[in-house]
Amino acid sequence: MGGAARARKNAPPREEVLATAMDMIAERGLEKLTMAGLGREVGMSSGHLLYYFHSKDELLLQTLEWSEGRLGAERARLLNRPEPARDRLAAYVDLYVPDGHRDPHWTLWLEVWNRSQNADEEARVRQAAIENAWHRDLVALIAEGVSRGEFRRVDADRFAARLRALLDGFSIHVAIGLRGTDREQVLAHVREFIADALLGGGG
Repeated sequence: MGGAARARKNAPPREEVLATAMDMIAERGLEKLTMAGLGREVGMSSGHLLYYFHSKDELLLQTLEWSEGRLGAERARLLNRPEPARDRLAAYVDLYVPDGHRDPHWTLWLEVWNRSQNADEEARVRQAAIENAWHRDLVALIAEGVSRGEFRRVDADRFAARLRALLDGFSIHVAIGLRGTDREQVLAHVREFIADALLGGGG
């Protein structure tokens, strides 16, 4: 027990470990992220990392949650700006879509979801919480735009589900570098969809 206490005292803060993991994914790709390599970066043994995170799957999920927390704060800032709902929706879409091929957040998101086939119920609940945060904010924004007459009268929850499915499909294409679907092309497709489905035909 004394050894474990010393390990906790000497360990870098959890956020530093997660931030370093994200930096390594950005710089070297997910395939180069190993417990041993991460341990060297933060001055811990891979054994100590496993003591804190229990598995690489848990490390990846916690890193994704940490990254989502930062995106959530940015999303809240964008959605609370005193702008028309349509401008804030454009900002939401801009934040959602990957920056490009091998975007580190989307690379991590894809890996965590790929591993989730074998995840336990608690991990699935945490993954659902990530998705629900994006969905909840989008529903609220669409409902606000409808109530103000900026958007057509749509069921905000159903429309948000469809829009996010479109965003997810296109975003995966961008993240994996599929030819013909770079970020700007995707944003143009989404803008056209929103204009036709949400802005067209008046309030």
